[in-house]
Amino acid sequence: MKNNKKGFTLIELMIVVAIIGILAAIAIPKFADLINKSKEGATKGALSSVRSALQVYYGDNEGWFPTDDLAILIENAKYINEIPVAKVPTTGHADTKAVAIFSSATVAGVFSGGTGTADAGGWAYFNNPSVSSMWGTFVANCTHEDIKGQAIAAVTPWSAF
Repeated sequence: MKNNKKGFTLIELMIVVAIIGILAAIAIPKFADLINKSKEGATKGALSSVRSALQVYYGDNEGWFPTDDLAILIENAKYINEIPVAKVPTTGHADTKAVAIFSSATVAGVFSGGTGTADAGGWAYFNNPSVSSMWGTFVANCTHEDIKGQAIAAVTPWSAF
């Protein structure tokens, strides 16, 4: 009488598990990188939305940007429903909607003055009309490198897209 056993041997199962482990070791870092890229993309999209709302406000108010903390933009949802969340991955900054207000800039273009703290995450808005070259500038409040490893200047972070 023949004894036909069906199934896999222990060696075959170990080889399959090893192959799955190798594939997972390759795929997981790529997946984490994709999550960071999507967060950065969402921030750049949100940045574009707020800048568009600022331009509409500018047009409606005969060449004047808001001089407040941008609360006027979301009032009655006339220009934008809410300030979106700024997600700046791999920088150590928390995801936040906070808008830091700045009223002056150094020679190197670094924001200062006002109620904001530079490089604190969230958003940065320059609300001082006496500095016309900076007035109305809205950026991510981060000076770290982005996902691509490009250094981000304090005046133009997250705007090279």
